[in-house]
Amino acid sequence: MPQITTEIKKNYSIGRFTAMACPCEILLESAEPALITYIAKLAYQEAKRIEEKFSRYRKDNVIYQINHSGGRAITVDNETALMFDFANQCYELSDGKFDITSGILRKIWKFDGGNNIPSKQQVEKIKPHISWEKVSWENPVITLPANMEVDLGGIGKEYAVDSTVNILKQHTQHSFLVNFGGDIGCPKPRENNTPWVIGVDDPKHTGENSAGRITLFQGGLATSGDARRYLLKDGVRYSHILDPQTGYPVPDAPRSVSVIANTCLEAGMLSTFAMLQGKAAADFLEAQNVKFWCIP
Repeated sequence: MPQITTEIKKNYSIGRFTAMACPCEILLESAEPALITYIAKLAYQEAKRIEEKFSRYRKDNVIYQINHSGGRAITVDNETALMFDFANQCYELSDGKFDITSGILRKIWKFDGGNNIPSKQQVEKIKPHISWEKVSWENPVITLPANMEVDLGGIGKEYAVDSTVNILKQHTQHSFLVNFGGDIGCPKPRENNTPWVIGVDDPKHTGENSAGRITLFQGGLATSGDARRYLLKDGVRYSHILDPQTGYPVPDAPRSVSVIANTCLEAGMLSTFAMLQGKAAADFLEAQNVKFWCIP
């Protein structure tokens, strides 16, 4: 049975569970115990479904099959094809900086707060195994060269948020908010056209202090940053946002970027794109004409 807990407030309720290696919660503008239990269960089921289907940690899903194909062509289902189409779009829009084959860099970069920086030789050895351009993707067939990997972790959680929102709004007319580890979706405002109010984590004191508040009437909210995943050596902080073209963390990246967009997937794409811009992150987001919060 899923480990779901619920909490009833005066005018809303909360359902909590863990999925995709992060805390998840559903805030529902209703204080009906039976309804939040039902809604939270639906959310849990969808989050786990997507986790099991796309996680690179499993050995029984399509990602494992592709990553162990040895260069053979693999035909994927419609949902997986949708993910690869979006990943391809992100690669093109980011001039190759958003690359789902770059997850292999985790083999040498361990963002655990320590000071172990890979050598130049380690980076150069792994770079030839990175580049979406080396992958043949002709929907619905993907051919991945041997010794390369695809990793949908950079878009999977945001996709799960949007998918869960679409399911839940079929089961309740109340406003609700889906929060999967800080990636958030909301289909409509609360009663009297009021927003949900969301705290912005202070990256210098993560989990303890709030750096401000964001009001979300509807749409998606995503945050990228290095509060919990970084390296620190000789006074230099290395963000976990890696440039696949260099094999190194993006220099001068903001500590945190939060973006509001029509969907969580779109917000996540823009927040990651901004981090990849380094010190030009805020200028990039200004040009996109979206609401954002950037902490340098």
